[in-house]
Amino acid sequence: MYDVIVVGAGPAGSTAAKILSQKGHSVLLIEKFKIPRYKSCSGILIKKTMELTELYFGESVPESVMCEPAQNRGMIFTNDLGKEYRYEQEGRNIWRSTFDYWLAKKAKESGANVRDDTIALSCEEKGNFVSVTLHGKAADTKTGTKTYTEEARYLLDCEGVARTLKQRIMKCAPSYITTYQTFYQGSIDLDPHYFYAYLQPELSEYDAWFNVKDGLLVLGVAVKDTGKMRYFYDTFLAYMEKHHHLQTEERIKSEKWLMPYIRPGCYIDYGMHHVLFAGEAAGFLNPMGEGISAAIESGYQAACAVAQHFENMEQIYVAYRESTEPLKSYMQRQWSLVGDMARTFQEMR
Repeated sequence: MYDVIVVGAGPAGSTAAKILSQKGHSVLLIEKFKIPRYKSCSGILIKKTMELTELYFGESVPESVMCEPAQNRGMIFTNDLGKEYRYEQEGRNIWRSTFDYWLAKKAKESGANVRDDTIALSCEEKGNFVSVTLHGKAADTKTGTKTYTEEARYLLDCEGVARTLKQRIMKCAPSYITTYQTFYQGSIDLDPHYFYAYLQPELSEYDAWFNVKDGLLVLGVAVKDTGKMRYFYDTFLAYMEKHHHLQTEERIKSEKWLMPYIRPGCYIDYGMHHVLFAGEAAGFLNPMGEGISAAIESGYQAACAVAQHFENMEQIYVAYRESTEPLKSYMQRQWSLVGDMARTFQEMR
């Protein structure tokens, strides 16, 4: 039996697995995709993320995970009335696949058993432990897949936006925002060292964005109604052509993804019994999809709470809630700031 099974080898899961392993606990880290896994993401590390990474992983984010331009200088928002807000801050421009891979390797180096290509199908409480049904690689097979169970005192669900295991456990259906972004070769009259977010309701149902990765122009929109995705995307491209002289050449790729629909109050679900949630699975997500720092912080605090109060489940939740209160307050302030900036998000004020 493991002490903890962690589901999801993203920033939250890898951080939690590393910290728990460092503190002497037996940990199984499950990832449903083959590592390195791909995730559609802005791939901008804000200053807070870099500081947390150095604090919890003992070293700076390596250059090997970065893309050009590696230095990010901040974010520029355009609100619903066309007014610009500039937020200057040191950051890094990274590919999420290589960044997440680096985090997972750090968890493994600390002693966690990392098992990719493995799906957590269900979780059942059995007294003072949980039985988790998995499908994929097993410890006793080098090739092939099978369905089997693993047991642990606790399960930490860090699946991110998918939350399929959480939906089965909690019998809930979360609300999603759908994102669509493309990578083009081309040119534009914008500084590639910034991330640009556009909050005009005529351009999207949530936000639209632009940044540059390894010379590719990344343009995306987020919608509540997927049937309107093509309309908003075409409208956004026309806007960028008119206002910033966007010229697109070859489209390299396009991708869709999901992110949680954060509602007023920023409700956080910490877990139930022997199953805890962290990262997006718990509801931690900052505006414009900046969830990496919140994932790392919540994963760390969940791991510390489990390690410190392993034999006292109630005290684990007390410690987890108290330690993440500053994180939740920060998240609420960020959403309130965006609510004051644009009527598109006024419900978040």
